[in-house]
Parts: sequence; structure tokens; C-alpha cells
Amino acid sequence: MAKKSPLGRGLGALIDNSKYEKKPVEEAISTSAVAEIEISKIEVNPFQPRVEFDQEALQELSNSIKELGIIQPITVRKIKGDKFQIISGERRFRASKLAKLTTIIAFVREADDQEMLEMALVENIQREDLNAIEIAISYQRLVDECSLTQDKLSERVGKKRTTVTNYLRLLKLPALIQLGLQRKLIGMGHARALISIEDAEVQSNVYNKVVSEGLSVRETEKIIREINQPNSKAAKKEKGHKLPEEFSKFKTDIEGYFPGKVSLKRNNAGRGSLSLSFTSDEEFNKIKELLSKIQ
Repeated sequence: MAKKSPLGRGLGALIDNSKYEKKPVEEAISTSAVAEIEISKIEVNPFQPRVEFDQEALQELSNSIKELGIIQPITVRKIKGDKFQIISGERRFRASKLAKLTTIIAFVREADDQEMLEMALVENIQREDLNAIEIAISYQRLVDECSLTQDKLSERVGKKRTTVTNYLRLLKLPALIQLGLQRKLIGMGHARALISIEDAEVQSNVYNKVVSEGLSVRETEKIIREINQPNSKAAKKEKGHKLPEEFSKFKTDIEGYFPGKVSLKRNNAGRGSLSLSFTSDEEFNKIKELLSKIQ
């Protein structure tokens, strides 16, 4: 009798899940191997940087899992009792629950809370489609909670230092603008332009104009130049005293550390000023704490 073609058994027959050698849970923990774990024993990750899950996309993934099963294991760690906690793969976990699966294949890792946080944040940043604010928050948590410098952070996530700094600066924007960035009402280019406005109320007014009129990044930048340099003569003078590259780079670097606005001016004679602004006692105390570490 002729052997039945795999195509007759659906797409699931084409997916080779046997490449993941499943081991008993306790053995999997000690070897960071794959085990099959009951979904009811798995908790979501409290350090998950993603705050929103697209329900339509989640349902599509669930339908795929019903047809093909889990193609790539999630990653978990063992916690108290017989419970596990997700390090990465929460979308696959949620979709598997929607698909009414009772078990799921998972890599089992050993990790304390800080290692868990770092693994979860770094892996999600690299693999998931996070929005710009979620990425910025993840970067800030790696700096604050994992004690990573921006240089170390850029190495860990495989991004340029300036890219990391630009994301961190987004967290200085008012909540309204951050929400607009999350909802893709504006792009990164708009947000970076809005950061240069000192007054939060003016920032919000310009943001509303950008959204309501659908302005491009270039149009937004033109409006902001006119706000920041209302006098054309002053604008020409400012253009003539453009910061040298090393000063501009230094300004960008320290903007990533301090919570408020950073102003750096220098004339052609080499004279200038550096100032740090703050909008609350909390920001002032943060600046004071950072400066005290220099000693």
C-alpha cells in the first residue's frame, strides 16, 4: 500500500517538532533544555515590556497554533512550588491558551529576578515589534534596574549609542505626546523634533497641530525652528555659531543621563555655557544625585 503523502495530513505534517528533544522538567532546568509544561502552571512575566497585545494578531497566531502547533518554544524559569514564569514568548503563551492547549514546550532557564529582567527586556527588544515608548521604557529599566551604562546597554541590545540616547530622550516628552507615539499618530522624527521645545504646553500645542493637520517631519521641524528662533537675525546668528561636532556629541550624550532639558552654547571664540533645567523637585534631586556620583 502506498505511503500517504504528508500533504494529505495538513501543514502540521511539514513542521518537524522532533528537533526539540523534550526532557523531564527537573532535568531540563539543570541543562537549559526543552520540557513540555502544563499551561496552568505558567505565570506571565511581571517584567514584560510590552503593555499592549494586538487581539486580532493574537487570534491569527492562535489559529496558526491550532493548525501547526508551537513551532518555537517559549522560555521560562522555575519559581516556587511547581510553578514557572515566562522569560520570553508571552504572545505564543497567550495564543496557546486561546487555542485551548493544555501544555506548551518551553526552554527552562535558571535566573534570579535581575537576570530575569535583563533577559526579558533584551530579548523582547531584539525580537518583538515593540512601539518606540515601550522600547524607551525598556532601555530606561535596563539602565536603572540592571545598572547598565548607556555604552553597555548599546552593546547588549546591538544598537548605536546615539540610537539608545534618542529613545531615552522620548521619556522626557509629555504623556500626551508619548501616547501619540505609541498609537502611531506621529513618528520618531516628529517626536525628536518636539523634544527641542522647552515649554511643555507649547510642545502639546504643536503636537496637536501636527496630528490634526497631518504634518510631515520637515513641516514640523520648520514650525519648531520658528518657535525656537522667532527673530530671523537671531536665527542667522545661531546658524553661524553651530556647535562643533564634539560639543554636539557631548550634549547628546549627557541628555541621556539627565531628566530635564540640557542647553549647551558656544561662540566662535570658544566661550559658552552649559545649563541643566528641571521641572520638579524630583527632577532636581535626580540631577543632584547624578552630579554627586562624579565625586
